[in-house]
Amino acid sequence: MKARPRITILTGGLFLLIAAFAPLDTWGQRLFGRALGPNYSREVLWWILTLGLYAYVLCVERRALSSIGFKRLRFLDIVLAVVTAALLVAGFIPIELLVFPWLHLHINMGVYDMLKHTPFQYRVLLVTRAAVAEETIFRGYSIERLEEWSGSRLLAGAVTWAAFTYAHLQSWGAAQLIVAGYGGLLLTILYLWRRNLGANMLAHWLADAAGFLL
Repeated sequence: MKARPRITILTGGLFLLIAAFAPLDTWGQRLFGRALGPNYSREVLWWILTLGLYAYVLCVERRALSSIGFKRLRFLDIVLAVVTAALLVAGFIPIELLVFPWLHLHINMGVYDMLKHTPFQYRVLLVTRAAVAEETIFRGYSIERLEEWSGSRLLAGAVTWAAFTYAHLQSWGAAQLIVAGYGGLLLTILYLWRRNLGANMLAHWLADAAGFLL
């Protein structure tokens, strides 16, 4: 790999690190809370990071967004997205009934209840942002570029899966690591299989919608 592409990929890795470790929700509330309120302000920096990543791919890397998985959805992609979403939702049942008691863990229901009592339109935005931003950053961009840099699909999938899982620790607590780890594993497999970011976004959106919009 030439020096410039290697540098741009490593620089682009900062997007993954920021998404995984920076408290974007808290920073957003501090910066935009007065203007947008406590809910919508939490989403601003996520959208800025995501749009900034698209601009980085187009303007700095000078590559098409298809290089991070933006491709036309085919029928099989849609079917697999729906199946993945169903598995994501169904998998929470044995995790809650078997895994959590075995490990003496409890999901942070305070955060869930708080979100469930926010306006419906905000929850639609939240679910949409999570699907678009997290799949773009943790799957499409990071998997593609890490695989190019390392030459290993397994390494790219493992690193991004770990980062996605850890990113859910800040707001939800240790128990959520199991839920996020399970979900991240299925979404990583889906992306490595189909290489279609739209399919991942759809699966992610459907799974989150089942929990927050119904």
